[in-house]
Amino acid sequence: MKPYLFLYNIASCIGWAYVAYICITSKSEGKSAAELWEEVEMPLKIVQTAAILEVFHSLVGWVRSPVLTTFLQVSSRVVLLWGYTNACTLSSTHWSLYLMVTSWSLVEVPRYMFYSLNLYMKNVPFPIFWLRYSLFALLYPTGISGELLQMWTSLPYFRTAMPLYRIWTYIILLMYIPGGPFMYFHMVVQRKKSFKKRSEGDKPKRVLSGLVWPITDAKKDIRSTTSTNRAIWAAAAAGADAAEGKKIENERNWRFKYNKYVLRHATLCAKSEEDCLNVANAGLKKAYELFSFIKDGETVTLEQAMDGRFADTFETGFIKGEKSKPSEFEYEIPYNNGSTDRVLKGEEIIKVLNEWSDYGTIEPSCRDAIEYAVLNKKALDLSDKYFVLLGAGSAMGPLLVLMSLGANVIAIDLDRPGIWERLVKIARGSCGTMTFPLKKAEKSLKDDADLYANAGCNLFTQTPEIRNWIVSLYPKEPLTIGCYAYLDGALHVQVSLAMDAIVKGAIEGRKASVNLAYLCTPTDVHCITNQARDASITNFNAAPMWQKLTRAIFGKWVLKKNALKQIETAGEPVSLVDGLSVTQGPNYALAKRIQHWRAMVSWNSGCVVSTNIAPSTKTKSVLSNNMIKIAYEGMAYFKPMEIFFQETSNAVMGALLIHDICNPKSSANPKNKLDNPIRLFSMGSFHGGIWRGAFQIESIAEISALVHLTKTYFLSGSALSAAVAAAVYHVIQADLLP
Repeated sequence: MKPYLFLYNIASCIGWAYVAYICITSKSEGKSAAELWEEVEMPLKIVQTAAILEVFHSLVGWVRSPVLTTFLQVSSRVVLLWGYTNACTLSSTHWSLYLMVTSWSLVEVPRYMFYSLNLYMKNVPFPIFWLRYSLFALLYPTGISGELLQMWTSLPYFRTAMPLYRIWTYIILLMYIPGGPFMYFHMVVQRKKSFKKRSEGDKPKRVLSGLVWPITDAKKDIRSTTSTNRAIWAAAAAGADAAEGKKIENERNWRFKYNKYVLRHATLCAKSEEDCLNVANAGLKKAYELFSFIKDGETVTLEQAMDGRFADTFETGFIKGEKSKPSEFEYEIPYNNGSTDRVLKGEEIIKVLNEWSDYGTIEPSCRDAIEYAVLNKKALDLSDKYFVLLGAGSAMGPLLVLMSLGANVIAIDLDRPGIWERLVKIARGSCGTMTFPLKKAEKSLKDDADLYANAGCNLFTQTPEIRNWIVSLYPKEPLTIGCYAYLDGALHVQVSLAMDAIVKGAIEGRKASVNLAYLCTPTDVHCITNQARDASITNFNAAPMWQKLTRAIFGKWVLKKNALKQIETAGEPVSLVDGLSVTQGPNYALAKRIQHWRAMVSWNSGCVVSTNIAPSTKTKSVLSNNMIKIAYEGMAYFKPMEIFFQETSNAVMGALLIHDICNPKSSANPKNKLDNPIRLFSMGSFHGGIWRGAFQIESIAEISALVHLTKTYFLSGSALSAAVAAAVYHVIQADLLP
């Protein structure tokens, strides 16, 4: 598709450059708006109407742009051009025509030039890059102003010619209140991301060490994450279906079509226990064969790196908390539901759990598991339990919960003094203990500053050493190893695979038992209960009228039905949910699948595996993205969705971990046999409503953001709503506007 997209973008760039030329020369010659329209009408209609193709490009996955955002951008301009400027002489002869068309053209010329060059160049020349991501700051406000004035000046004509069209124009004008900021802040976020990505790409190439993506083109020294990613998925699929593996190998648009293969992967695993385990083992095996490990200038595969050839380890640090252990622990869940902020205890927790379960925000099995942890006081005393936290300082990790309940935590995190100053203070302020790796013997350290400077390690570069150290610790104690480290993009795969290598090595090297713990994301493809699927159908049928109307207008582009066709097996039918967001990228999907594969394989071989779905959470990293933040705020309009604050998510997921480790009847315990390991992910899910919602989560994000902006800007209170409605009514009745 590259040649076609290149030609389309170049043609659009030339077309808009011609439009800009007409606007600039007409203005310099002092021509009126009417004269400008005579000259610019035809080229403007051609180049702007041709942009409808961009909706198709997005729809079929040729470009990364979200379908709804592209549709709104293109359709709004097409409607303005044909429905107002072309239809009404008052608009085409008004000076705002200059403002609107000039702004459009000056934005589009560098945009299409950027798209053209970006297809074939690693780095687009900086001047074009800068213009592409900076001109909007001035030209979006001027363009929007021109658009508003074009509609405004048309009102006298539509007063008599098309009264209903005039009312529709009032509605569109009001929609600019949320729509304008939405589009502007979308570009602010894109600019920030793009400049950050470019600055990272311009840095000198660092010397690689530790766990790295393999070289896929030796001549050009290229490490293609796409090729490796696809190869691992293909090998996994081929473990149960050679034809499916071949299809993945032959997929040339993996970046934008990987999601359908992830769904088919889950379908393949759900068919039988044998297929599920074959797929998981084949995927893990391929990853270990492909990924490289570089140490002291030597490059080996990850599989070779973990075979014992690297025998180094760490010194051990230890801190005992200074807080006295209480006679009895009481579990607490901080909870902010938007109107009240409180700490839930005892029966309050049970009451809210029942409300969440009845509404569909969590699964009944999740309610029961948290209830077990809350009411079972003996289970809350973790002073005899040992937890290894890979990514101890992670925002979504259980560190605070475990330390508050007296657990013995073995903390693994980066060797950065700031991180360890925080972790050590948490440990000292608790009634638990913390064990951690040190570069020097603890007795040789002078003070806390020296301690912080020598604590920690690197999961990427010291993977074998971390494995060796964990194998040697507390040899008679069962360990629960939790994988909580998270990074963006390709690094997420690396850190997931590094944690997996440590987990695999610990299981093989320790005499005492090893339990595993993971946090699954709800924005993935999961095996769910049939009851959850039935609930999603009920919610779909009972969806509010505005949601049904939105779905009818936009078709399959937005508000896609959540309930998928069930998979027939030898037992009862299996239900799946597709919560995957294509924009997360294939590396995110692979990173999570590596964890799924290890969870299923280890559970089948006898390990207790706590692997529960965590809700979408308002962490600092997530809320730093304004577009996601806005979308989150509108999710409550889609039953039974609820987005939780980090404190709540930490507490509920900590309770689920305690249940899985302490309750012998938990499905996390392999003694309680399931018909297929993939059903591990059906139990104890705190999905936040994604499983039981009427619509697939990816298809509601943009609508959610628009709904929230609409409410925020002109429906934020009943009094304001009444005032706006009354004003519009009197305007229409009394013709107070032009």
